[in-house]
Amino acid sequence: MMESYIKSGKIASKIREEASKMIKDGTLVIDLVEYVESEILKSGAEIAFPCNVSLNEIAAHYTSPAGDKTPIRAGDMVKLDLGAMVDGYIADTAVTVIADGNMDEYYTQDEINLHEEIKEASAAGLEAAIATVRAGIEVSKIGAAVHEAISEYHLNPIFNLTGHSLEQYNLHAGISIPNYDNHDNYVLEEGQAIAIEPFATNGEGLVNDAPGHYIFSYMANKPFRMKSTQRILKYIQHNHTYVPFSGRWITDEFGERKGAIALKQLSEAMAIYPYAPLREKQDYFVSQKEHTVIVEKEGCTVTTI
Repeated sequence: MMESYIKSGKIASKIREEASKMIKDGTLVIDLVEYVESEILKSGAEIAFPCNVSLNEIAAHYTSPAGDKTPIRAGDMVKLDLGAMVDGYIADTAVTVIADGNMDEYYTQDEINLHEEIKEASAAGLEAAIATVRAGIEVSKIGAAVHEAISEYHLNPIFNLTGHSLEQYNLHAGISIPNYDNHDNYVLEEGQAIAIEPFATNGEGLVNDAPGHYIFSYMANKPFRMKSTQRILKYIQHNHTYVPFSGRWITDEFGERKGAIALKQLSEAMAIYPYAPLREKQDYFVSQKEHTVIVEKEGCTVTTI
């Protein structure tokens, strides 16, 4: 188990570093997403969830649909969140990159400085959290460390987003790792795998759903009159039972029209669960940094460093 966590972590870390170099003015989000996903597969690992590339006020859960023309602009705050899986054991990691290029074309110097501050705040929150992790610690104490570190920048964490525990073939295994002291007295145990992911913002620290659904999870087998929808559900059952999948993967496989109709019908019937992108409530900017760690008696091992 530990060997697989370490292997998936090394793969995810390497791809995160290489993909980060692509984040510059004019890069299309879909090119970044497809690079990450293809490199995970080339490495011999599986994709633990669709690569998320969330820009500026979008905190999470954006991945490109087919034909996405969304560009990255110089100075944008780009959250790159990816996951690799070896024998079902997941490495979940994220980084915020300020897109390279002529930033003055899009942002003032004060805005660029603010973006850097927000980026540094989530990194500081993650560092503080990792320093707190050990067997026997209450998860609320980790959240308190995150909040304190981000507050030093006069910024807020995202209060309604959390990290999470990981298990084999299970990305969100039931335990939440908060980004503030939520008074949860759940105690971590030696050997547990958790993903810690502080988000920082200059807004009030809450996210709401944004329009669109691009990431989905399988929920239940249900009957459908349309043969194409039933066939697509069977495909999802066979290929994406345990971890989230991209709508783009379905439309690439079955065509945009059939795929889009099926995803809509399956979502409405709750055969699959649709995830909306998450936007900061006041449309303020958001940063994120994330590592996967294995809890130890006196600390933790970071698998995605």
